[in-house]
Amino acid sequence: MSNIIQTHELSKRFRRTDALRGLNFEVPQGSILALVGPNGAGKTTAIKLLMNIHRASAGSAEVLGVDSRTLGPAQFAQIGYVSENQEMPEWMSVGYFLDYWKPFYPTWDRDLERELVRQLELPLDRKINQLSRGMKMKAALASSLAYRPKLIVLDEPFSGLDALVRDELIEGILDRAAESTILISSHDLAEIESFATHVAFLEEGSLRFSEEMDSLTGRFREITLTFDHEASVPSNLPQAWLDVEASGSVLRLVDSLYEEATTAAAIRTNFGDVRDIRIATVPLRSIFVTLARADRAARRSAKK
Repeated sequence: MSNIIQTHELSKRFRRTDALRGLNFEVPQGSILALVGPNGAGKTTAIKLLMNIHRASAGSAEVLGVDSRTLGPAQFAQIGYVSENQEMPEWMSVGYFLDYWKPFYPTWDRDLERELVRQLELPLDRKINQLSRGMKMKAALASSLAYRPKLIVLDEPFSGLDALVRDELIEGILDRAAESTILISSHDLAEIESFATHVAFLEEGSLRFSEEMDSLTGRFREITLTFDHEASVPSNLPQAWLDVEASGSVLRLVDSLYEEATTAAAIRTNFGDVRDIRIATVPLRSIFVTLARADRAARRSAKK
C-alpha cells in the first residue's frame, strides 16, 4: 500500500517555540488516520505544513507524491480541506457558495453535490452569515467533497458542535471514505475511535506513536488483581505497566504491551499467587490519559 502523505523529520519553530519536532509519520492510501493530542500539541501546525500554508523550519513532507512546498492547483484540485477556523464568504448564500467553487474543480460532480445538500440538509438560499457554526461546517464539508478528492484533510471539524451535527458530519465523511484517504485532527477521542483506521498521537510537538487503531487498542488492557492480603506495589515492574495503584487487597494497572501468555507470566513473577485476575479493554480516551500521566510522572522523576 502506497502512502498519500509521508513526513521526514518535519519541524516548525515560531521564534523561540518549537511547535513541531522531527515529525515522522505516514498516511497510507485508503486509510482514515486520526491525528490526536491535547490542545497545543501541534496538530494544526502539522496540517498547515502539509497544506503548504506554513513553511517548515526543517525536514520535509510529501503529499500526493510531491513535495508539500510545491503543492499547486493540480494537487489542490484533489484535496478537500476543512479547518475549524476556516474563513468563508459570509455574504454568499450556500447555493452561490457551491456554484462559486465549481469552476475550480474539473471533477466536480453535480449529482454528488445534490446528494450532499440533501444529506446535510443545507439551506441553499440562506446566506452563510445566517448559519450556525455547525451548518457552516456542513457547507464547507459539502464544498470540499463534491469534487471527489483523493485526500480529505479535516482540522478539528467537530469542535464545539452538538452530537447530532457531529453524527451528520461523520456520516458525510464516511460515505466518501471508500474513494478517499482521510487525515483528521481532533481531540474528540470518543468520536475518532468509532471510525479511524490509524492513529498518530502528538504531544508537545513530538510524535509519541503512529499505528493502526486495532493494534493500539489491542495492546492496552486494564488489569485488576485481587489478593488474600493487603496489596502492595513491587519495585522494578515491567516498563509497559502504567498507572499502577494499590488499594486494600486490590491492585490495578494498565498493560500497554498486553499479550496473554507474557502478561500472565509477568503477573506470576511479580505477585505470585493472586486470588482473582480481571482483564478489560481500554477505551481510546483512557489510553491517552494513561500515557499523559506516565509522561508527567517521567518528567517529574527526571527533574529530581
